[in-house]
Amino acid sequence: MSTATERLAALGLELPPVPAPVAAYIPAIRVGDLIWTSGQLPTRDGKVVETGIVGSRVSPEVATEMAQLAALNALAAAAEVAGGLENIKRIVKVVVYVASDPAFIAQPQVANGASKLLGEVIGSAHARSAVGVAVLPLNAPVEVEIVVEA
Repeated sequence: MSTATERLAALGLELPPVPAPVAAYIPAIRVGDLIWTSGQLPTRDGKVVETGIVGSRVSPEVATEMAQLAALNALAAAAEVAGGLENIKRIVKVVVYVASDPAFIAQPQVANGASKLLGEVIGSAHARSAVGVAVLPLNAPVEVEIVVEA
């Protein structure tokens, strides 16, 4: 049986450094056996990779990729608090916020970018919410937060 780190590597990915907070909060906190992450944006090297509203400037396909990146950042934050990726037992809950054009209604499909990555790496089914919002911090198209058991 492969480890979560090996499954991540098989996808051609590795955990990035935990993104620095952009305001007054911490990336993740442990409460008992659960770790709650703050909302994570699709950032790389401290910058939002793609900006804009999904359904107008940002395509659903790009937004799905950005949800995957944001989920990877959330996983990194959770792993840091858990003492490593291998200490995460399961994904409990995923919330994906999608900055949406008023006519855009495919938030669940965008959120699949996060869910599929987390499922492939950790291997657990999870509860999820996909929420359309008017705008997100730094004009990011998506924001992902997760709750994990560790």
